[in-house]
Amino acid sequence: MSRPSRLQRQVLSLYRELLRAGRGTPGAEARVRAEFRQHASLPRTDVLRIEYLYRRGRRQLQLLRSGHATAMGTFVRPRGPAEESGDATAPGTRLDDGGAPKNSCEGTGAREARSDGR
Repeated sequence: MSRPSRLQRQVLSLYRELLRAGRGTPGAEARVRAEFRQHASLPRTDVLRIEYLYRRGRRQLQLLRSGHATAMGTFVRPRGPAEESGDATAPGTRLDDGGAPKNSCEGTGAREARSDGR
């Protein structure tokens, strides 16, 4: 087996540093592992993308080390019945009986302002 390139060593070093920096932060280790697994299938010849992801990881490492990060998470779009059926409506909306989009927040206890100001 050949020796790892300089870029490979830098990426592995970044991975270890991110895991160490994220030890005390809830969700950080799992997020770091998921991010690296997601990009593990990149071809070795795609050096520009690897370098971009490396720089992005360095910036995230600086944020983790700064102490301002209290937790790490991801934004996940919930899959509703409208999305599974292939509708082209925006997330968080559903169609009412007339076919017009209806906000999913309606009916969840949100009050509308009365016209008399109460």
